[in-house]
Amino acid sequence: MEDTDLTIVTGAGSGIGRAVVERLAAAGRRVLGADVNLDAARETAEHAGPVVTAAHVDVRDEESVVTMVESAARLGRIEALVNVAGIGSITNAPDTTLEVWDRVMAVNSTGTFLCCKHVIPHLRRRGGGAIVNIASVAGLVGMRKRAAYCASKGAVVALTRSMALDHAPDGIRINAVCPGTVDTPWVRRLLDEAGETLEGLRARQPLGRLATADEVAAAVMWLLGADAAFATGSALVLDGGWTAA
Repeated sequence: MEDTDLTIVTGAGSGIGRAVVERLAAAGRRVLGADVNLDAARETAEHAGPVVTAAHVDVRDEESVVTMVESAARLGRIEALVNVAGIGSITNAPDTTLEVWDRVMAVNSTGTFLCCKHVIPHLRRRGGGAIVNIASVAGLVGMRKRAAYCASKGAVVALTRSMALDHAPDGIRINAVCPGTVDTPWVRRLLDEAGETLEGLRARQPLGRLATADEVAAAVMWLLGADAAFATGSALVLDGGWTAA
């Protein structure tokens, strides 16, 4: 194991995850960028530079998560974790099949839990560290036709707060970022399914535009850094004023 600190980022193959990896790499920090799509993770690593190592992970599967964490530990001392991996669904409760419910909860909620479960012991042995979970404003307020997604992200917010209390004595800070609508490939793919347009999405944001993945990554970087040393158990809202309206 190399005597250097390392950050794990899940969902590193695109969108917010890729933006987080790129910001960490630009700051000279060693990163394990993991994704269920290994080719996408490798593309991110190639673009971000030699401080980034790509890995495969299916966050729904505990064995896969353990393998990822063990790989990271061989590269360096794990100092931080950023849980970005997530999926969505666009249905109300009666129209949500159990298969869809289980899949959304497995990736968004269980995946976040499993990654935290297996990284926290490494942070404890190190003497502290930081975890940032990507939740959503959908975990704080209701949204139409997002039953499973709202439930899964609400679970991430609640889990974040509980773990923050449990592990504050260990010197581990655990926070969440709750973005509004972010202009990512994933959001654009959902437009047809939701029957929405980019113009409509922009119009519901008081600032009149969507967030960029890099803006969310900037918030993650702040929460990981020394300037946020007194922040733990928070759910940082980054929504262009949406929830204030």
